[in-house]
Amino acid sequence: MSHRLRLLADFLHTVGMACTVVGDAERELVGVATLEDATPDEISFLANPKYEKALRTTSAGAVIVSNDQQIPEGLTALRTADPYAAITAVMVHIHGYRRHKPVGRSHDAVIDPSAVIGENANIHHGVTIEANVTIGKNVVLYPGVYIAENCRLGDDCVLYPNVVLYDGVILGDRVALHAGTVVGEDGLGYAPVGEKWQKIPQVGTVQIGNDVEMGSNCSIDRATLGRTVIADGTKFSNLVAIGHGTKIGENCMFVAQVGVAGSVHVGKHVILAGKAGVAGHLTIGDNAQLGAMAGLMKDIPAGMSFAGLPAIPIKDALRSFSLVERLPQLHKQIKRLEAQVEALRKALEAKDQEKKT
Repeated sequence: MSHRLRLLADFLHTVGMACTVVGDAERELVGVATLEDATPDEISFLANPKYEKALRTTSAGAVIVSNDQQIPEGLTALRTADPYAAITAVMVHIHGYRRHKPVGRSHDAVIDPSAVIGENANIHHGVTIEANVTIGKNVVLYPGVYIAENCRLGDDCVLYPNVVLYDGVILGDRVALHAGTVVGEDGLGYAPVGEKWQKIPQVGTVQIGNDVEMGSNCSIDRATLGRTVIADGTKFSNLVAIGHGTKIGENCMFVAQVGVAGSVHVGKHVILAGKAGVAGHLTIGDNAQLGAMAGLMKDIPAGMSFAGLPAIPIKDALRSFSLVERLPQLHKQIKRLEAQVEALRKALEAKDQEKKT
């Protein structure tokens, strides 16, 4: 299906994004692509000045740019205040989200008679649903999903292949869990008894709010007591691990390979970059950020950005990184100064010896 540029502009106006067409408003567009890959029937965007040069070589039929962005002569563009937000809206408008094939309830699924299944659920072959499970409307369960007893799933959830929910897990509405993610397994709860470790029963659960999405192979421990909580709107990339009893606030963003130990309190709209690690029993304030590969060993106040290992305020971390880059040069300078000091010492000793003689 094609979309005229002027109609895309009208659509953006309806969602609160004022915009202006420069060039061919009747241009027909069928998709969205990068500046490098776009063809004449696709629309692209420029949000990062780093890629400005690509405007001169792109074959895109139209490009969404900022209101003050200079563009080459003859390039059809759509000017708006926030190109990134605009292209996101256009992508949803043109491509929509992944569509799930309607399969109904497969005869090869194993569903306990006590389970309550909502309207229009799509349950693929190889799914197992245990006793006293409640599943909302329009839920999609792909092959290999296992849902243990007493779980509750809200409406419009999507569980991709081989997702596992241990007993008692609670999902809100519109939760998406990608392939291989496990929710509600036992946390690392062991008591030292002599030189051995005695397992502590993990009798809590996990509660996941509305509009949460997790990438593939994430792992969310159940609480020892009470609940591990992932609040509304939070998004995880792949390979994120959350320890038992941790509570994560609304609209957080955790990038791949983040690890958070147990009993951590994370505020709202917190961003943890790739491979960041957080020690147990810490507090991270609202709107805080932790840099890639950082190791956090103390609390982060609200609104602060930390980086490094151990993690420190980002301004201090950047100065430290700068010094690390200069270490080889500083080492050479120290060696030269040591040689000069040694030469001066020997010269002074020689003078002292001359005076004595």
